[in-house]
Amino acid sequence: MKPALLLTSCVLFFGACRSQAPRYPVAPVELSGTTLRDNALLGFGPEGVRDLFDDALESSGRFELVADESPKKARPWRLSLDVPFTREVLKDGNPHSFAEVGVNLSLERFGGNTPQRYEVVGLGEAAVEVDSTDGRRAAMRSALENVLRQVTESAVLQLSALDRTDEALVADLQATDSRIREFALRTLAERKHPSAAPLLIERLKDTSDAEQVRRTIGALAEMKAKSAVPALIDLARGRDSGFLQEIVFAVGEIGGPEAEAYLYTVAQGHDTPSVQAAAQQALDTLYASRNHATAEARGQGHADP
Repeated sequence: MKPALLLTSCVLFFGACRSQAPRYPVAPVELSGTTLRDNALLGFGPEGVRDLFDDALESSGRFELVADESPKKARPWRLSLDVPFTREVLKDGNPHSFAEVGVNLSLERFGGNTPQRYEVVGLGEAAVEVDSTDGRRAAMRSALENVLRQVTESAVLQLSALDRTDEALVADLQATDSRIREFALRTLAERKHPSAAPLLIERLKDTSDAEQVRRTIGALAEMKAKSAVPALIDLARGRDSGFLQEIVFAVGEIGGPEAEAYLYTVAQGHDTPSVQAAAQQALDTLYASRNHATAEARGQGHADP
């Protein structure tokens, strides 16, 4: 095949693949955060940010904006964009300062069996090439455009993960792109797939990101991963009472003999009354849940011919 024909064939092939990719319906984007109001560093307001984000969504070719009053073939995703900060920073060994913009994008969809909610985050940066107000604003706009593309790409990856089979997601856990690994793990945990538990337990060892630790604890509790109970007990050592209560309730949600023994010990002998009370509450809930399950099982057994 001649080179020109080969190039044309490749372009047609990739164009066809992109056109066949699913398009996700989204409602008009909601903006939040005081950073978007009267921000001298950006030089434009919320509507300017909204326009840039709409451009990023359109350029991806994977989103379709739908009006609330229009008929929908599928439930639309509601996107909420938060810009928590814009800042200028210096970096070691670099003569230029850098504009940085942080963005949190929430994706929510209501209706169906259960509501769905996911969050992706991004950080955009651009060098301030000209030391002036206009130069800073140009760098800030470039950083904003970069981060809006980032979170748009991440949103596509997250929503694509929801459409993938368990087998494909398990394979994605070995992907070179950390975002693909993250969204595969999220989705497998949501489906309570057993391959997710060991990876989530491993994450508990890194306590530098408190919010990620909390999300991991929540995922393990949702999965009722009994293999996580020893790791959660280890994590509880030396923690403040507030965080310890979170662990206690997570252990109670998971249940099992090891969880029950731990909760009993804490309820009987912890130094802090609020932690004792939390452990007793979790233990009572665990007993009630177990008794209910036993009664249901007996009822089904009597109902069988």
